[in-house]
Amino acid sequence: MFVVRLIFSENRSRAGAYLDGHNAWIKRGFDDGVFLLSGGLQPGLGGAVLAHNTSLCDLQNRVNGDPFVAENVVTAEILEITPAQTDERLSFLLDG
Repeated sequence: MFVVRLIFSENRSRAGAYLDGHNAWIKRGFDDGVFLLSGGLQPGLGGAVLAHNTSLCDLQNRVNGDPFVAENVVTAEILEITPAQTDERLSFLLDG
C-alpha cells in the first residue's frame, strides 16, 4: 500500500486551471480500484491519496498523469507501506 503526498509548489496559484483534470484523475483512481482515500493536507498544504492494489511503478506512472503533477502545481512523494497489522476493517490490506 502507498501514501501519495501532493505538496503545493510555487505554481499553486495555477491550481484552478487544472482542477477539473485533477478531479477526473482522482475519480479514475477510485474507479480503477487503486485509491482508497483522498483528501486535503491541513492547513492548505496540498493533498494525499491512500493507494493499494498496484505496483510502485504503476503508481508512479499514474501519479505522473495527474495534471497537478504534470503542470508542477504540486510535487509528489510516494511512500510505500508494508502492512504488518491492521484493524479487522482493513484486513484486506494484508492480502498480497
